Amino acid sequence: MPIGMFKPAWSETITVNSAQREGALTEIYKSFALETGYWRPGTDYLQRITDSLKGSIRSGDFVTISEKAISTTCDNILDESITHPTLLARFIASCWMRYAWGYFLGEVCHLRKKTILRLRSYPINEGSAHKQVALERVGFWQALMYGSEGGIDGSNLPYSYVSLPLNNAGQIAKRICEHLKMKFGANVIVMILDTDKTYSFRNFHFTPRPKPIEGIHSCGAVMSYLIGRFLRLKRRATPIALVGSKTSVEEALEIAELANRARGFGAGRNVWDMAEAFGVSLTNVTWDMLDRVEHKPIVIVRRVES
Repeated sequence: MPIGMFKPAWSETITVNSAQREGALTEIYKSFALETGYWRPGTDYLQRITDSLKGSIRSGDFVTISEKAISTTCDNILDESITHPTLLARFIASCWMRYAWGYFLGEVCHLRKKTILRLRSYPINEGSAHKQVALERVGFWQALMYGSEGGIDGSNLPYSYVSLPLNNAGQIAKRICEHLKMKFGANVIVMILDTDKTYSFRNFHFTPRPKPIEGIHSCGAVMSYLIGRFLRLKRRATPIALVGSKTSVEEALEIAELANRARGFGAGRNVWDMAEAFGVSLTNVTWDMLDRVEHKPIVIVRRVES
């Protein structure tokens, strides 16, 4: 059966308080993740999206797409093996990550025990290269992060490659939205999202991730992460572009997280899980290995009619 030619098997539903939406107090949503295969550099993402959505969308749907998948197709990736770490990058990898995160901050942030043990043996060579890239691309305070520093992420990428955050996410979302309107005549809402979390304290939403949608504050880098995790604030995936309809921040965050849960982790939640799944070292995952794994970069989220 060709990709996209199916009757969606809708999954998890959520109810969102949406008093900001005139005429409605709540909205109920359901989601469906589409398996599209792995998107390598050079993949025509517009064509892949079109093929996947054929016969499956209608006006009013949210079409959510992984930032990393688009970054990869656009060759917005970087090979960290050619990076030359400075003494600062080596210090962050060998001392800050192993000891500050491995013995104190990991506990403060309620990280999984398995993650904390991994941090205590944080790889010096690969880690130093990764931190050098973070220092150069997103700055010192982001480089102190555990995990996706400023949107830089190595999971679901082979060898020593990492994906970089999109600088033109809004333009790409607009292009996708217009393309789907032309192909299917459907007025959909296109969201590009990142798995990096946004934390919410009442109506204040903040994230360590740069360039989220309007209404989410990008501030504090590592401090945002520490505060959000330590206080166990509500955390959800971060929308970085939203085109097609006026949507409240709360609604956008709930849809982003619903889509994130439906999408899953592909080859692994992080580079450790990915390497462990394939039974290889951190930098020996190949393109062919990733091709064999189910990937769901597109998730449709639809309001349930009452």
